Amino acid sequence: MPDFKFETGDIVTLKKPHPCGSRDFEILRTGADFRLKCCGCAHQFMAQRSMVEKNARSLRKMTEVSTKTTSSQG
Repeated sequence: MPDFKFETGDIVTLKKPHPCGSRDFEILRTGADFRLKCCGCAHQFMAQRSMVEKNARSLRKMTEVSTKTTSSQG
């Protein structure tokens, strides 16, 4: 299992999709539990750290996401 370092602003892909169909979630708060925002419908919810660590499939760092966004706009 990969050992991710979760930080605020990162995008985590989870095992199971949100009811809207998106698997990507933005991390808004870290600690014993996380506040996540669905990238598909912007719904926010709290999740236990253990659940996120167990179900995380990939992690995109905030710098990677912002670089891709700015380069595609130019």
